[in-house]
Amino acid sequence: MHLHALLHVGVHTGPMVALQIRDVPLEIRDALTAEAQRRELSLQTYLLDVLTSEASSLRTRAWVDRRRRAATSRLGGVSTERILAAVAEARSSRDA
Repeated sequence: MHLHALLHVGVHTGPMVALQIRDVPLEIRDALTAEAQRRELSLQTYLLDVLTSEASSLRTRAWVDRRRRAATSRLGGVSTERILAAVAEARSSRDA
């Protein structure tokens, strides 16, 4: 068993489900299989890594979005983008 596979032991402690993806083009399947082999992983382990990474990114993006909305509400509904645009406009007026 590879070290990478050992790292998965005990990581997923909750309920697990089986996912099936239909109509995957052969060239995509072949590319994923080749990458799994390059990493010395089974296709199953490699795809679980890909899905885990994507889910982590989604959680991070959701957290950033929540923080951005909280900051906007603290600023009285003014977005960060509008504040930065106003600062840039003030600087260009000052420098002109």
